Amino acid sequence: MDRLKFFLVRHFERILVLVILVTAMLVTFAMEDKTLLLNFYFLPVVFASYYLGKRLGVLSAFLSILAIIICALIFRDNFFPESQEFRGIFLLSSWGGFLLLTAYAVGGLYEQKERRMEELEKAYIGILEILSKYIESKDGYTKGHSVRVSDYSKCIAIAMELPRHIVENVRVAGLLHDIGKIEISSEVIQKAAALTPDEKDLMDSHSERGGAILAKVGEVLRGVVPIVVAHHNYFERSTGSSSETLKEIPLGARIVAVADAFDAITTDRPYRKGKPPWEALQEIVDQTGHQFDPEVVEAFRHVVSSRLEQI
Repeated sequence: MDRLKFFLVRHFERILVLVILVTAMLVTFAMEDKTLLLNFYFLPVVFASYYLGKRLGVLSAFLSILAIIICALIFRDNFFPESQEFRGIFLLSSWGGFLLLTAYAVGGLYEQKERRMEELEKAYIGILEILSKYIESKDGYTKGHSVRVSDYSKCIAIAMELPRHIVENVRVAGLLHDIGKIEISSEVIQKAAALTPDEKDLMDSHSERGGAILAKVGEVLRGVVPIVVAHHNYFERSTGSSSETLKEIPLGARIVAVADAFDAITTDRPYRKGKPPWEALQEIVDQTGHQFDPEVVEAFRHVVSSRLEQI
């Protein structure tokens, strides 16, 4: 069932175009005056051209023309009355020509849109890399931390077989999860001694500060903001004598939390030496169900195991 759902979501546009085409063909065969539906075929052709590209748009136009030719051969009197045969041929020829031209023109718009999207994506990736480098400039000890957390987070999301757009949000959130630290003094961030209560509160606020900074970007990072804000929240929080599972924590935040903790444990800091990967993984496993989501930890175990096998 899940595979079928994934297939339908992934190929939704193609399936919709095919359904519209088949519906148009069936209705054309069923109606008495079959020329009335000719213009209806522009709908699947325009849709296919704009959302699937010039090649599939032109293919849809050819299929539409082929369907009408077959229909015209079967129901010749409907398309080519004895007294107006030339008119019928001219009507179908002009209709087919305009259908192909429409597919080609709208397909060109699709290609233009794709080129612009590629340019925006390159600019988007470049800006993210600049931001991550700026974040790390605040703390020399964690150089590469954001990139590693982003990589771990992406691998976990892929291992959990999450949709592509969620994987991308998780990857970007991992890259920018510490952006709130740019508003915190470098002295506090790089302090080797234990933090005072006020300094700890200041450091703990970097998640919300980061969310506020990214929220200013607008819709581009709309799916990233909740992940950044919640990536330090515990999967389970004690409230008095009972425990309350924080289901409102986004899955992406639970993923970044594991990736962030693992890299923090394995990285050298001014006040301690980094631990080997297997020890860091065991610490995370020990906190499963309390600090970390069990499903995320299980996926991360597979990620770490496969990486250790490659060493």
